[in-house]
Amino acid sequence: MSDFLLEVGTEDLPAGFVGDAIRQWEKMIPASLAAEALSDSNIQIYGTPRRLSAIITNLPDRQLDRVEEIKGPPAAAAYKDGVPTPAAVGFAKKQGVDVASLELRPTDKGEFIFITKTIAGRDTKDILTELIPQWIFKLEGKRLMRWANGDLKFPRPIRWLVTLWNDDILPIEIVNGEDVVKSDRISQTHRVLHPEPASVVSAAQYLKTLAYGFVHIDQNQRKTDIQQQIQAAATKMGGVAEIYPDLLAEVVNLVEYPTAVVGKFDDEFLNLPPEVITTVMVTHQRYFPIFTDSTKQKLLPNFITISNGDPAKSDIIAAGNGRVVRARLADGQYFYNADLAQPLADYLPKLETVTFQADLGSVKLKVDRIVTNANSIAAQLNLTPQQSQNISRAALLCKADLVTQMVGEFPELQGIMGSKYAIANGESIEVATAIVEHYLPRNAEDSLPQTLTGQIVGIADRLDTLVCIFGLGMLPTGSSDPFALRRAANAIINIAWDANLGINLEQLIAKIVTEFKQIRTQVNTAELIQQLQDFFIQRLRNLLQEDKQIDYDLVNAVLGENDREYTQRALTDLLDTRERALFLQQIRDNGTLESIYPTVNRSSKLAAQGNLDTQQLAPTQVVQTSLFKKPSEQAVYDGLIALEPQTKAAQASRNYQQLIDALAQLTPAISSFFDGEDSVLVMDSNPEIKTNRLNLLGLVRNHARVLADFGSIVN
Repeated sequence: MSDFLLEVGTEDLPAGFVGDAIRQWEKMIPASLAAEALSDSNIQIYGTPRRLSAIITNLPDRQLDRVEEIKGPPAAAAYKDGVPTPAAVGFAKKQGVDVASLELRPTDKGEFIFITKTIAGRDTKDILTELIPQWIFKLEGKRLMRWANGDLKFPRPIRWLVTLWNDDILPIEIVNGEDVVKSDRISQTHRVLHPEPASVVSAAQYLKTLAYGFVHIDQNQRKTDIQQQIQAAATKMGGVAEIYPDLLAEVVNLVEYPTAVVGKFDDEFLNLPPEVITTVMVTHQRYFPIFTDSTKQKLLPNFITISNGDPAKSDIIAAGNGRVVRARLADGQYFYNADLAQPLADYLPKLETVTFQADLGSVKLKVDRIVTNANSIAAQLNLTPQQSQNISRAALLCKADLVTQMVGEFPELQGIMGSKYAIANGESIEVATAIVEHYLPRNAEDSLPQTLTGQIVGIADRLDTLVCIFGLGMLPTGSSDPFALRRAANAIINIAWDANLGINLEQLIAKIVTEFKQIRTQVNTAELIQQLQDFFIQRLRNLLQEDKQIDYDLVNAVLGENDREYTQRALTDLLDTRERALFLQQIRDNGTLESIYPTVNRSSKLAAQGNLDTQQLAPTQVVQTSLFKKPSEQAVYDGLIALEPQTKAAQASRNYQQLIDALAQLTPAISSFFDGEDSVLVMDSNPEIKTNRLNLLGLVRNHARVLADFGSIVN
């Protein structure tokens, strides 16, 4: 067994690509080795800003010989009167065997000819020579570049290549126009701490060689080192560091020899909102802030940066970084004071100069629509005058900070600065909180708004975006969703579910679309409403299946398949839709569903041959007891009489267990109706009796439909 080393040396790679490349190689390299029957090897993938490396141990020197069975043409085409046909001869020639070695074997599709070939294994070094260029140039990235005068693409130019089979160089060339990189054992180590090249003796000595050259090649170890150094530095300063996962992942792939350096800024900047300071540090400078304590409400006038330079020069590095951050904070302080010179509401007219979308006008017009939408939602929920007033005010101010100087410089602070300025101007806490919360959730991992005002303004904003963009015909297609409409619809549903908001989405969509027609008269309102309803139903389907882990057929049973009644019900009451889906999954898991499914489903299928509408629940209105011929009919009727109040009570309280219990009590009577001693022929020759019996079954179906469409359930 042998060891192999591949190191691809480059100019400094983007931090994001390093992590992506490591993950790609962790899948690509094992898969390609397995395809060559070299899968027992151990593979370690490493990456730094200047290199991507793979160490593969326990590789066989040669593939094992393998036996392959190859299927040829059917026997009828291969032989005629026992003599090989041209088809058989051609097959044998193609496979490099004598026609006499062909075998006849039976298969599911008849008799075919086969050959058994022994394929000699190849030297592993030869295989690696073919695979290495594929591993390098099949890596995917966002911004690949050409260099020199060649056509090869990589995120940065490749400058050296180390390929060692044990302690021997495996010859590889990367030819990119006039630029040729030949494999060697010479690697580059730390640019500052060890500027001289290093010779790698063997694959087994690679890690030690780089460590001697001040390169911590293992990204996981760098991550651990950085975390420990940050916490130690913060503790020494008497504070607590905030280690943001995304920032940590980026910094890990920006350094080869990490050193935590503590910098300082002037105390006067602590008067700025903490979010301004942390945005400057984290987003713009890649620094880690230090808080006074674990509550992380107040900052110390210090920061931690991870240096890739000489640790002995940390003081110089800290001073340089301090000058940079002080300049950025001084800008922030100027913007903050300038913005506070006038109330937040005074910025509203300036929103007329900001375009929301070319065909939809300004952000000011969007704000007006958000206010209207928010008021409609508040009216639906029968909120108090004070609650409605807070919602209307927050909706009016929710985008005002977009035209402030601070947000113009630091767009990441939109909403946050609006909230700060609102409080400074004397707005209520409810309004100020809603201004920042209405943007939540910004992504799938983000938190949801927790205040009623923030929840409603957030829904109103997203509904406006959805109706307007759909109204322009810009529907999401495949993976393309430039306006994040799927995320917006998911957020609306999740906010309503999380806050138990009983909004009528169907009604809101219809109202907002009608109002949208006033600004875009050519829109087909019926078509637009249908598109939006279908879109929300699909989002509901995905959220129920993926987030709530509801079986697909139970989701179909709740949302209906090509059943507008269920679609309308789902959008009219999002909370009820969720509760019914969760309840169906519960009774499937505990076995209750299985006990009632056969009789309810059989009743539903037969009822489809009748003409009873799906809303009817009262047997006295559609069933004539005078037409009964068997006691089983009366038993089902009596059961339905008892079932009606139970179903209505379950509807009112959403206590669907009450409905299922009542259906379970009716099940024996229905079973007797179908198969007992007093069973009946539903499709009686007498049309009145037939209709009467179909109505009985239709009522059973209708009561079950209060919960779900049992016909969509797969048992």
